[in-house]
Amino acid sequence: MDKEEQVMSELWDLFNKKMWLDSFKMKTRLKGYNPSEVHCIEYIGGNEDSNVTKLAETFYMTRSAISKLTRKLIEKGLIESYQKPDNRKEVYFRLTKQGDQIYKVHEELHREYKERDKAVFENNRRTV
Repeated sequence: MDKEEQVMSELWDLFNKKMWLDSFKMKTRLKGYNPSEVHCIEYIGGNEDSNVTKLAETFYMTRSAISKLTRKLIEKGLIESYQKPDNRKEVYFRLTKQGDQIYKVHEELHREYKERDKAVFENNRRTV
């Protein structure tokens, strides 16, 4: 195995271990929401004037797939659509109160994971 393959293999191993560790709390604290829903909520919560085009570009999905996802989030009461008075053509999304709660739980989990993993990454910096 050459150096590039070794690095890629170790990165995938690290990624898979991190996903496995994260999944327990994610499944418990965000039960009933799939990863695409949570990541869509995360994006909308962190970016003003989110629309189908921006979401599609960010997630490398088709606009129709994003439309389906946002429709589902609207039906669940997690996001709402709006239009600007000066642009009645474009539809934007923002979080509802319930969507904001999911956003905050997700952000809290990321902070917990970062704190948990801090020791691992600090030790690796010293040895690299």
